[in-house]
Amino acid sequence: MKRLFLFVLLATAIFSCKKSNENWQQAAANPEFLRRTQSQLTESIIHDIFAPPVSSRIYMYSALAAYEALAAGNTNYQSMVGQLKGFKKVAKPEAGKEYSYPVAAVRAYLTIGKNLTFAQEIYVDFEKKLEEDYKATGIPSEVYERSIAFGDSIAASIMNYSKGDNYKQTRGFRYTVTQKKGTWVPTPPAYIDAAEPYWSKIRPATLDTSSQFMPPRPYEYDMTKGSKYYDMVMDVYNTINNLTEEQRNIANFWDCNPFKMNITGHAMFATKKVSPGGHWMAIVTQTSRQLKADIYQTSEAYLLTSMAIFDGFISCWDEKYRSIKVRPETVINELVDKNWQPVLQTPPFPEYTSGHSVISGAASVALSSVLGDNVAFADSSEMQYGLPVRNFKSYKDAAEEASISRLYGGIHFRPALDLGLEQGRKVGGWVITKVKTRKK
Repeated sequence: MKRLFLFVLLATAIFSCKKSNENWQQAAANPEFLRRTQSQLTESIIHDIFAPPVSSRIYMYSALAAYEALAAGNTNYQSMVGQLKGFKKVAKPEAGKEYSYPVAAVRAYLTIGKNLTFAQEIYVDFEKKLEEDYKATGIPSEVYERSIAFGDSIAASIMNYSKGDNYKQTRGFRYTVTQKKGTWVPTPPAYIDAAEPYWSKIRPATLDTSSQFMPPRPYEYDMTKGSKYYDMVMDVYNTINNLTEEQRNIANFWDCNPFKMNITGHAMFATKKVSPGGHWMAIVTQTSRQLKADIYQTSEAYLLTSMAIFDGFISCWDEKYRSIKVRPETVINELVDKNWQPVLQTPPFPEYTSGHSVISGAASVALSSVLGDNVAFADSSEMQYGLPVRNFKSYKDAAEEASISRLYGGIHFRPALDLGLEQGRKVGGWVITKVKTRKK
């Protein structure tokens, strides 16, 4: 009888330990840890006022770091080593040791984000709360510390990879505005210099070349009445002059201009906003939560979406600084109506093609490949700027509205939207064909 009692006691203890282990592993794998970290990174990017292409680089490397940490501990997912341009190696966990790969992933994401942004003080309270919440899961201290160290190793690998993408080299390149008729010049109110004119020199994640998906040639400058170019200009002018309330709401919702400047007398100050890429990363956060995606699928969605956005900006900026097309505001003020103003502030780079159209097309294709084609969702990402929630039938639906918003904002001609959306979809399609996250 005594032996039976001891056996039952031992079995109960083993079962309790196993259940306890399963409990903390499950708690530490809560995808909200990763979603919170992604949102925190966006706050830092907004604070530092990065140009939209630069923001896309930060998101992509951060998402890659998280994904690689998770893939190391899940046999259903495979590394991006050998799949991305120039990505040849990544840190590996120590054999025979126990890790929480989700903890390592969040650590890697956060570490890359901190390394690529400036405002380190923004992360202090966040990191403290993150650590408290992890320890509240019951994770053994040695497993936690080992997982944190592995996350740091992954981050070091990704930082090393990032150093070969030409970002540092392009910081010193100078750009001269051409005086040719119909080409881009800085616009009111701040007349900011051209943003990232050499972004096409950045190493893509998957594209063969930055010009791989070059769009059709834009209309030649010709303000003769009845010309295609003239009609295109007047389309913007008349649209803004007859804008409906709903069209204005759409324009404001998708503004996503981190460069917006306000002038009061002699004072000038910035209104900080989320970038186009940041808006789409927020959509990933919202819809992965809505669909109850686990941390692996959530990370996969962040990775492919950010990669499509990153390559989308490279493709778009390649064309912008090839054709160097003038903005509607410049042409209309000069030749149609000197007092005319767009609804949105014109961003500081050439018109063709539309960056928001390209990256929205790319992001919608990539995100659909992970979370589904017809995911209806309510987008609340702009509520912090006083804008209401907007509802969409699908990611494709959201991308199309993001694109047309630039016409309603008065900052793009229609061809740059339609052809930009097409360009972006090609980029997104290429990314999901070129990169395989799941093992067969």
